[in-house]
Amino acid sequence: MAPGGLDWLAKTVEETLEPEIPICDPHHHFWVSRPEPVDYQRYLLPELAEDVNSGHNVRSTVFIEVRCNYREEGPEEMRPVGEVEYIETIAAESATGSHGATRAAAAIIGHADLKLGEGVRPVLEAMREASPGRFRGVRHSVGWDESPDLANRDIKGALGTEGYRTGARVLSDMGLVLENSLYFHQLGELADFARAVPSLTIVLNHIGGLCRIGPYANRDDEVLPAWREGVAEVAQCPNVIMKLGGVGQLRYGYYWDLRETPIGSEELAGALKPLMDHCIEQFGPNRCMFESNFPVDKPSYSYNVLFNAFKRLSRDYSAGERAAMFHDTAARVYSINV
Repeated sequence: MAPGGLDWLAKTVEETLEPEIPICDPHHHFWVSRPEPVDYQRYLLPELAEDVNSGHNVRSTVFIEVRCNYREEGPEEMRPVGEVEYIETIAAESATGSHGATRAAAAIIGHADLKLGEGVRPVLEAMREASPGRFRGVRHSVGWDESPDLANRDIKGALGTEGYRTGARVLSDMGLVLENSLYFHQLGELADFARAVPSLTIVLNHIGGLCRIGPYANRDDEVLPAWREGVAEVAQCPNVIMKLGGVGQLRYGYYWDLRETPIGSEELAGALKPLMDHCIEQFGPNRCMFESNFPVDKPSYSYNVLFNAFKRLSRDYSAGERAAMFHDTAARVYSINV
């Protein structure tokens, strides 16, 4: 097994490709302490700055909820407000320029339980008050699978419940965005949901939840066609945006973290291109955005290598299409003007 960590990542060093291309990284996390490999237990502004300053022109980022610094007291449904309060302080520090030119957490996505229905409104109002200039919406993941090998994020069929849909309409009424992650076999459920709430902007995380471990290991001949079909169905919903990334997670089953030497961008681009091209073909560049998903993906490759891979695999697209996927789609969806 490869040792992992920063020393391991440093074994693969590359020159940054096309460093002039503006980037808005629309998906990363902060956390104070997590049960990750030792170098990734803490990931706050200094650690993010080291990654985004590794060569690419990362102008802004979007923080995505990760249960960081919830309130320890008060009503259960209000405790996630503490995360938004905390991330707002990090964003304000970043805005001083003390950690480089990147404006970290220029947009903030918190968490709220949409199954509260209309009861989610005061939670969202509190988050907006905590971060009036940066709060943009919430992520309420609904990943569910019957296999004990996979983590469940909510009850089975959450997207179809009246509570979740009512809460989603509250989000829409307030002009906020819904982030969602799920498993690929739930993409049909997401399409039904998106059609039921057409005014809501929905951002689908991590290329639609492809899974190649547990019950889906060694079944690419079945899993990949089902994933492609699900992506195509969701793409017919104009209110859904696709994030291109997250493939370094364990559940994608590539096991790049086990290599003696970290993967380089040329090989990584070759592995990612068929997946990314399918998403781009279905959604179009103006509804796609490249994401880092750091530090969750960091055990698999470095930040510099990942964005080099994105640049390699996107070379056949026009300058305008690449600008959309690297920056403009995210800046539009999250109302970022840096």
